[in-house]
Amino acid sequence: MRRKTIGLPDDLYDYVVRATHRDDGVLSRLRDETAGMKCAGMQIAPEQGQFMALMARLIGARRAVEIGVFTGYSSLCVARALGADGHLVACDVSEEWTAVARRYWDEAGVAGRIDLRIAPAVETLDALIAEGGSAAFDMAFIDADKDRYDAYYERCLVLLRTGGLLMVDNVLWGGAVIDEGDASDDTEAIRALNAKMGGDERIDMALLPVGDGLTIARKR
Repeated sequence: MRRKTIGLPDDLYDYVVRATHRDDGVLSRLRDETAGMKCAGMQIAPEQGQFMALMARLIGARRAVEIGVFTGYSSLCVARALGADGHLVACDVSEEWTAVARRYWDEAGVAGRIDLRIAPAVETLDALIAEGGSAAFDMAFIDADKDRYDAYYERCLVLLRTGGLLMVDNVLWGGAVIDEGDASDDTEAIRALNAKMGGDERIDMALLPVGDGLTIARKR
């Protein structure tokens, strides 16, 4: 399996997945189909999906929001962990990619737990807040257009309850965050959010070298 985690040798990464990843046919088929698609690198690593599901179970999450669905791997992992009465609002702008997600959600029996909203995520998040969603969500995951990360972060803090969990993906950005020659909008946005979260007194947080870098934050 191709290495996903930054700085981990291929053979050691393979061992991690082989020894601890709890796979099944739905997850493996979704990974395989996505691997043949354009932008396949946007799919999260299998161990990250398992980790996110564990986090959801640890906090007893029942309501979650995801920003950036792609082909639905993270949504599937989290929706399963939310339980039969769980509810996941999934935000994306692509009908093409999420059509793949819908097929696998159906196959896994979790489609009824997922409210897919095809619209710019800021609009969806603002609508959730306007609908009375402030402090009503247990968990949020941000993995979409990087130049809007700060906007997503601020809205997720409004939506999360005290003690709620926020996860932000791609915070190491393939190592670009330490490349002084990279001043692209995406890289600068990630650097800015990393610095902001590192000093934000509204949260407790840790940045983990999982996948392409995953920040986990607890709303105080």
